[in-house]
Amino acid sequence: MSENIEALINSENKGDRITALNLVRDLEPAIAFGYIKQLVTDKNTRVRYAAVSQLATLGSQDLSESYHILRDRLVNDPEPDVQAAAADAIGALKLTDAFDDLQHLYETTPEWLVQFSIVAALGELSDPRGLQLLQTALTNETSLVQTAAIGSIGELGDPNGVESIIPFVTHPDWQIRYQLARSLRTLGGALAAESLAILATDDVEQVAHEAQGK
Repeated sequence: MSENIEALINSENKGDRITALNLVRDLEPAIAFGYIKQLVTDKNTRVRYAAVSQLATLGSQDLSESYHILRDRLVNDPEPDVQAAAADAIGALKLTDAFDDLQHLYETTPEWLVQFSIVAALGELSDPRGLQLLQTALTNETSLVQTAAIGSIGELGDPNGVESIIPFVTHPDWQIRYQLARSLRTLGGALAAESLAILATDDVEQVAHEAQGK
């Protein structure tokens, strides 16, 4: 099979290279990692995206090398989808050394999808440095980014984040209120309890149940 995969990876046909990406899923992770590395800089965006996405799991084979690969794609890839996939993988692998690059890209990219992935990654990283950036993300004009920021603040588990998210208790988007309830239950404390009491009577059943811990 290895010779066949090598041939597909080196093929000029995009479909062949995508087939190779699918085939490596059935291989031992260490072997699959070696093949994936060959495609993270592919000339085709779809191929690069798929290869970088697989590093979210395969990257654990060599965290140091994965960090350098993912940092390169995060910083240098011309396609936002690939940058977002790199941020996702960095979060999944908990590569905290990439924090400064994540922060810089969040502050400079015009792409909401990239910002969303960075915000979600900050929650997975569990790095206390992320709180300030997540609090900034609460003011993002895209509601999905705001929702992700509230969720990631909850994942960080820093009680100092409570005060910054409780204003969303009256937000018109119920999905934001639902995520808020989840995060407040995780963070705990008297201030969180006051907002949870309000959310427990929310008109949307999912929000009320989440606030009540049901």
